[in-house]
Amino acid sequence: MSTQTYLAYDYPLLSVFWSMLLFFLWIMWFVLLFRVVVDIFRDDDMSGWAKAGWLAFTILLPFLGVFVYVIARGKNMGRREMSQARAQQEALDARIREAAGTQGRPSSIDELAKLSDLRARGDVTDEEFRRAKELVLAGHGPAEHAGSTTHTTNGR
Repeated sequence: MSTQTYLAYDYPLLSVFWSMLLFFLWIMWFVLLFRVVVDIFRDDDMSGWAKAGWLAFTILLPFLGVFVYVIARGKNMGRREMSQARAQQEALDARIREAAGTQGRPSSIDELAKLSDLRARGDVTDEEFRRAKELVLAGHGPAEHAGSTTHTTNGR
């Protein structure tokens, strides 16, 4: 039995900290590498050949490729990420609005705004505006009634 056995108490505390630091630096390196690769594909201003060149550079010489990419094109990485996040949020908002569904039926606020606009242009009288407003506030929009007052134009 000539081999020496190392137990947990034989591993010094400073070595534990050093090992943890190296492990977290290794994880951060992969996060940076993946962010660079994603940014290469995200950039619409770059041609396909430029994307292929940067990708080959970051794969064949990973440390040098990533650091050169961050130095050369890192300034706009955040801007591209923000614009993509904004576009995704707008698409999600549009989809939620579509699913939540007014589905052709405007809200009472929209109807009141339209009524106010019609009155301001003089297309409806004050009495017609008041009756249509009461219908909207009561939950019966003027569009539901055949004789709606918002569709009259006072001879115009």
